[in-house]
Amino acid sequence: MYSKVKSAVLMGLIGSVIEVECDVSIPGKPAFNIVGLPDAAIRESKERVSRAVINSNLIFPNDKRITINLAPANTKKEGSHTDLAIAIAILEADGIIIEGKTEPFLFLGELSLEGKLNPVDGVLPMVISMRDEGYNNFIIPSENAKECSILNDVNIFPFERLIDIVKFLNGDLHLSPFKSTEFLNEDIHYDVDFSEIKSQETLKRAFEIAAAGNHNILIIGPPGAGKTMTARRLPTILPDLTIEEAIEVTKIYSVAGLTAKKGLIRTRPFRSPHHSSSSVAIVGGGRIPKPGEVSLAHNGVLFLDELPEFNRNTLEVLRQPLEDNVVSISRINAQITYPAKFMLVASMNPCPCGYYGDPNHECTCTTQQIDRYLGKISNPLLDRIDMHIEVSAVNYKDLKDTRETESSATIKARVDAARNLQIERYKDIGITNNSELKGKNLQRFTKLTSSSEKILDMAFKKYAFSARGYNKILKLARTIADLDNKENIADEHLLEALRYRSFDSKYF
Repeated sequence: MYSKVKSAVLMGLIGSVIEVECDVSIPGKPAFNIVGLPDAAIRESKERVSRAVINSNLIFPNDKRITINLAPANTKKEGSHTDLAIAIAILEADGIIIEGKTEPFLFLGELSLEGKLNPVDGVLPMVISMRDEGYNNFIIPSENAKECSILNDVNIFPFERLIDIVKFLNGDLHLSPFKSTEFLNEDIHYDVDFSEIKSQETLKRAFEIAAAGNHNILIIGPPGAGKTMTARRLPTILPDLTIEEAIEVTKIYSVAGLTAKKGLIRTRPFRSPHHSSSSVAIVGGGRIPKPGEVSLAHNGVLFLDELPEFNRNTLEVLRQPLEDNVVSISRINAQITYPAKFMLVASMNPCPCGYYGDPNHECTCTTQQIDRYLGKISNPLLDRIDMHIEVSAVNYKDLKDTRETESSATIKARVDAARNLQIERYKDIGITNNSELKGKNLQRFTKLTSSSEKILDMAFKKYAFSARGYNKILKLARTIADLDNKENIADEHLLEALRYRSFDSKYF
């Protein structure tokens, strides 16, 4: 007997359909073979499938010759999510499942030895890709149901056990498609707030500008100045994720196996990898290429604390995603692309001991140590960071101050207003914030007055800005003007923007 059921394979965030063909025949020596370029996980599915069928009180054709072909045969198949499709194909070919009942469905899921369905990674992007190819009915593990519930134009049938799927296909069990809208009603809550930050008004202002224009920012200051504390509160003032952005983030986390039972991810990601992280951990890759930290921070924040402690080669790989907002991972048989549109927030001490230039502490570092420490940050990487700000330690008087400071909600209201101006301004050119301005559009939307032109000319000569640095200043000035609800960039907006690019000569 012959059968054919549908499953899918994932390459990056793009899924493609595979046909699981099964032939069960009596002549010849009993065997169970899987062909079609399966990886080790799929080859091992023979043991999982056979035991899952038997332990589900179903008959497995051990005395017959079973051949499974994963078509197209020239495409590498990876992952254990084809277990369910293989089991269903065998049961249909052997007559346990009524012929033709599997035709409307696409099957995804890993089987345990007792016949339960285990969750698998990447279900959401596979379902979305298959939906775009015209497939509408999906049978998946129950634990993957919540992440797929955000799709209201497909039918999701979640199951916990193989036996229930067999009953469902044969018409002995009736089940409606899974639907859930609870993710739309969930309140977004943070455990931290900008009101907890004492003093550091300049730093808070810089973060407000960064959030309003989606600008990258580098903070230099001594230990305990509030660099990390402020950075961790940045998501609380960023605009809420749109549904489209939330789906993009959830797809990436699904591939990485980080969605668990969370469903749609509603808050902007905040990723803070340790400085010992490798280049592969940062940008992605591996034998089966997975998204790295830059992709996990997509539509959110990538925070690199103690920037010079990172390996220089690791830092240099950030240059391409910072410029292109994507990461491309090349393999012999494919090139995988993951999105990486993130805000880079980096912090560092001014020297190894942390107290260079601090009036309250004596620096114990030699000039050579300081130069070697700061030299780990290359000028091309610095040039891609829009804002550079120096902070000092908080004094005792400020720490004991009990006056209330602005909350995240208050700052976020201003950020949202500035972002809405940008969305409206750029609706015809396909971008949403000032940091994305390029080429002729940059000149079009950042026109300066004659007095501003003179200011920028003098600053350019004094600080020897690069062309990229010049563009960053214009974008920053545009954001500051938006926060001021001004259509045109004024001198004060440009002067403030210059302050965030002009201290480099002290350190670099």
